[in-house]
Amino acid sequence: MEGYRLVSEVPVRFSDTDGLGHVNNANYLSFLEVSRVDYLRRVLGRVRVEDLGVIIARIEIDYKSPVMHHETLLVGCRVSEIGGASIKMDYRLEAKGDGRLVAEAKSVLVTFDYSLNRPQRVSEEWRTKMEEFDGIS
Repeated sequence: MEGYRLVSEVPVRFSDTDGLGHVNNANYLSFLEVSRVDYLRRVLGRVRVEDLGVIIARIEIDYKSPVMHHETLLVGCRVSEIGGASIKMDYRLEAKGDGRLVAEAKSVLVTFDYSLNRPQRVSEEWRTKMEEFDGIS
C-alpha cells in the first residue's frame, strides 16, 4: 500500500456485520485499533498495550465502499504529525481481494501518565522512532 510502511491484514468476522452482511460502521474502529496497536508494537518495540500510555482523543472516518463478511481488509497506519503531547495518525483501508478503497481515517492520540491522570509530553525516544519509521520531521 503506497505511503504506508505498516499494513495489517484484518479478516472481517461474521459478528462485524449487520443483517445484510455489510460491516457495521462502528466496527471500523476495531479495524483501526488492530493496525494502530500493530504500529505501536512494531515501531516502539513495546509488547504490552498497557505499557504504551496513550489514549484516543479523536477519530474520524470517511467511508468509501461497503465491506462484506467474507472479505479481508488491508489497513495501513502511519504517523503524520507529532505534537507536544499528541500523535496524529492516518489510516487507509482497502479490500484485499480487489484493492478497492473502503475507508480513510485519522486519529489523534494523547500520550498519558496514568499515575498522575494527565497528559505527558511525547518522549524523545518515541518521537525519534516514529519520525525515522515514517520519514517525518
